[in-house]
Amino acid sequence: MSHGLKEQTHGDQRALPLSDSELVERAKGGDERAYRTLYDNNVDRVFRLSFRMAGEEDVAKDLTQEAFLRAFQRLDQFRGDAAFSTWLHSIAVSVGLNWLRTVDRHRKRKRALEDAAAGNPGPGPAGSRAAEPDLKDHLDRAVEGLPEAYRTVFLMYDLEGYTHREIADAMGVAEGTSKARLSYARAELREALGEEIKEYL
Repeated sequence: MSHGLKEQTHGDQRALPLSDSELVERAKGGDERAYRTLYDNNVDRVFRLSFRMAGEEDVAKDLTQEAFLRAFQRLDQFRGDAAFSTWLHSIAVSVGLNWLRTVDRHRKRKRALEDAAAGNPGPGPAGSRAAEPDLKDHLDRAVEGLPEAYRTVFLMYDLEGYTHREIADAMGVAEGTSKARLSYARAELREALGEEIKEYL
């Protein structure tokens, strides 16, 4: 009877909310439930970031799983200098950017072939804009056209609500660099979209 009581007490202690840093230490010791809790605590935000970068749910799921896989494989490298979530998001950003680099090359080739087949000379004012039906399509195209570092900051700050400090930590840059990249991204989008986007940026 006393043995069962000890187990129940131990179980109650494990059920209490633990910080990510405490969970990391348990996971490093082989605690599978700690891994699961770290995943559950962070998966929604990592998925949202991945979805913003990929724009496709299935791809975002794959990127999310890849980010967690890499993080858990490298857990011994986590030193606690920043929050676990920040460290994890830096890995998610890296995974997303690697995917974007590959896909961007494919999309550019595909778009060039489609434009050539349609007799469209290119992305000039009379070409692509006339074919786009609404603001969302305009914005998606304009965001896609940003350099990846600026696009990432824009997605993280304006669409996902990350702070410049979080973005700087995740991307390994200075906080001022994050702010400068956001300013550049917004300026480029205003120039590309004009009055359509003025009230939003």
